Amino acid sequence: MQATVSNREFTTALSDPEKPAPEGIRGQDGKKSAKRFDIYRNNVVVGLIDALGDIFPAVARLVGEGFFRDMARLYIRANPPNSPLLFRYGRSMPDFLETFEPVAHLAYLPDVARIELAWLDAFHAADTSCFSAADLGAVPESELDDLRLTPHPATRIIRSRSAAVSIVSATRSGAGLADINPTAPEDGLVTRPVLDVQLRRLPPGAAVFLQSLVDGACLADAAEAAERDCAEFDLPLAIRAMLESGAFSQRGEEA
Repeated sequence: MQATVSNREFTTALSDPEKPAPEGIRGQDGKKSAKRFDIYRNNVVVGLIDALGDIFPAVARLVGEGFFRDMARLYIRANPPNSPLLFRYGRSMPDFLETFEPVAHLAYLPDVARIELAWLDAFHAADTSCFSAADLGAVPESELDDLRLTPHPATRIIRSRSAAVSIVSATRSGAGLADINPTAPEDGLVTRPVLDVQLRRLPPGAAVFLQSLVDGACLADAAEAAERDCAEFDLPLAIRAMLESGAFSQRGEEA
């Protein structure tokens, strides 16, 4: 099959089964190849649906496999891929879910998708050592307030207005959702300290604390920001979560 059409025209037709094959599509014999194009288009769309299912397994389980595949077809039609790297596809899925009326009753679904994208990013992030409890213990007490840290490449912080963290954890592990209040706001941390991606629910205020550190704040300023944001903030608990998760890789540059 040969094509004498623009990349844009070809990509648009490829992702929308209701569009006819572009006029410039020809077979080796120079004749129109609409049937072959339809077969190729179907194979491409099925491949993209499968890729989305791999990227968003929790979303697929929450809505059901059949519904997810139908929804994915609509997503692909509205959002054709712009990169040959399949693992980079689906970046706009959370925004798509925000406006997709059939799942409007599942208010947590967009944040579930955001966590799954963070999970994928963490999986593909660069390897490096983690800042440990021993590293923290080696910092002189007089320097603790001014301590700055470099975030691990896999670190992602999620703030959700729903119980998306608990829902993703339960769905990926095969646990039930009966004991989860889906409307309870949660903060989450995605990391990959060794080989496996980890998702943990953060204690109150810890997301602000960790995000401040990621943004370059020193330990004392990050703690103050968390305390202003949340009266329940527990600094030792937040530091414990930071160290256990491997959220940072090393000391940052002093200001």
